Amino acid sequence: MDPAEQLSRHFEENRHRLTALARRILGSCADAEDAVQDAWARLSRPGATDLSAVTNLDGWLTTAVSRTCLNKLRARAARPEGPVDATGPELHLRPDQDLDPADQALLAEQVGLALHVVLGSLTPPERLAFVLHDSFGMPFDEIAEVLGKSTEATRKLASRARRRVHAGGPAEIETDAARQRSAVDAFFAASRDGDLDALLALLHPEITFRADGGATRPAATATIRGPERVARRAAAFAIPDAVLQPVAVNGSAAVVVRANGQPVSIMAFVISGGRIAQIYSLLDQPRVKRLVNGLAR
Repeated sequence: MDPAEQLSRHFEENRHRLTALARRILGSCADAEDAVQDAWARLSRPGATDLSAVTNLDGWLTTAVSRTCLNKLRARAARPEGPVDATGPELHLRPDQDLDPADQALLAEQVGLALHVVLGSLTPPERLAFVLHDSFGMPFDEIAEVLGKSTEATRKLASRARRRVHAGGPAEIETDAARQRSAVDAFFAASRDGDLDALLALLHPEITFRADGGATRPAATATIRGPERVARRAAAFAIPDAVLQPVAVNGSAAVVVRANGQPVSIMAFVISGGRIAQIYSLLDQPRVKRLVNGLAR
């Protein structure tokens, strides 16, 4: 078989695996697909690859895509003023019902809301080392080659990232849909009634609230930590005559908030130990409408 044809066939056979890898590193389906395609564009250039020198083609492809992802992470870090839309979590809306096996398999490949928040706080090398080793079992010496660092330095990066991930939020996330929904319903009932004590009882001691205004409402973007501060902010959730449409977002209970018949925000909740540990509120109107329109199809 012609070497170029062999490479093309093997790449396509591994495209799903490579995209799943890139999605976990980057936290975005669109960015992952771009990274895989960018890697292929470089590898497929005439004379760019000598397959006779490659002893492990699967590992070699993994390294190529990982390096592309690292470059994208570094580009993000170099543009902190960029729109939140570029690095916010990839949201997947579902009707508020039990997920079927196909949905569960899809969600297993995606970065959930809880992990996304913590991963976003890591440096690009920390994030890559953590994901490649802890999620995909890649040996540290191979990760070191991607990063251009020593094996010991790479091991330390992964260890530091692991500590931050474990310290960044509650470890036991509620996955039962009914218990998630019960906590969310109680939250909105307490917000509507202005019951501060009830709100505080519902919020986890380590709660984080993140508002994402995206490119269209950058001034609305904010991160608030701590039960008291989040409870005070809850008054803003009690929009008069608002209609709350229950949905699921990335496996978490969520609502579409509608005012005057129009969707104005999407709020997703991470529950731990029966209490709300994270709230993510999307306020970027184009993204909200696009996601809600996709839910209706």
